[in-house]
Amino acid sequence: MKKRTIAALQLGSELSNTTATVDKILSYEQQIQDSDCDLLVLPEALLGGYPKGANFGTRVGYRTEKGRDDFLHYWEQAIDIDGPEVSVLSELAISCKTCIVIGVIERKGSSLYCTALFISADGELAALHRKLMPTASERLIWAQGDGSTLPVLETHAGRVGAAICWENYMPLLRTAMYAKGMDIWCAPTVDDREIWQSSMRHIAYEGRNFLVSACQYLGSPSDQRAQEINWPKNKPFIRGGSVIISPMGEVLAGPLYDQEGLISAEIDLDEIIRARYDLDPVGHYSRPDIFKLLVDESVRPPYSSNAADRQSKPE
Repeated sequence: MKKRTIAALQLGSELSNTTATVDKILSYEQQIQDSDCDLLVLPEALLGGYPKGANFGTRVGYRTEKGRDDFLHYWEQAIDIDGPEVSVLSELAISCKTCIVIGVIERKGSSLYCTALFISADGELAALHRKLMPTASERLIWAQGDGSTLPVLETHAGRVGAAICWENYMPLLRTAMYAKGMDIWCAPTVDDREIWQSSMRHIAYEGRNFLVSACQYLGSPSDQRAQEINWPKNKPFIRGGSVIISPMGEVLAGPLYDQEGLISAEIDLDEIIRARYDLDPVGHYSRPDIFKLLVDESVRPPYSSNAADRQSKPE
């Protein structure tokens, strides 16, 4: 048997102060250590925040000055990949002897990406994944990732990859990730609907992999935001729903609703092989003679310069 422990930490962002969100994560350090987990997954956009209900002053055909100010504030709360927040998370990974997958808002120049960071148990920022397709109004504020950030990493917990929130509804992305041989599918999210639970069970069962989904929990919006979007009193803004699921689609821990908290489950990686006995979606249950998926994993920068190809002009 190949026993491991995997966990999800359900928290909400402090939208006005990323440092406060980091402090909130660190307040769970002892619980993380006590869980003895090999993998810890945290929600989408936890550092930097998910601005639910905000419109950034945009209507079709115009933008407002207040909306530009709102974006500036949001941009200021995002993190840099080489910034202090990542250093703190690296120290946490070392202290807790666990691999961490966490959703952040990544600042790159003037643009923002919804990103999942992979931090190894020895504190290395091993990889990142940028959300390929921001959903609906998320496109106002987040840039699109490209195929160069679709990692599946070898960790002590197993082979780990991630899809962020509604990326999980992209069937070709799922196929591409299954083909990389994932053991544990990580799904950082802010989707707290009941149907999300059905989707997570489906993906675990379809890929025959373990799955960890970590969702934010936000008890209530600010009074101003509640008035702007007519939010009902005493209703959680994001109610959570973090969950851990087996390769046969069985719920192992959670879903956790209406509170912050840590959930964990002991798993046996051999269960993946047992589950794929009758269904391996990119192995014996595929039909590559009929279906073929091409994935472009090249970096797609907006600008490139190759000085070696330039021809000097005669003087």
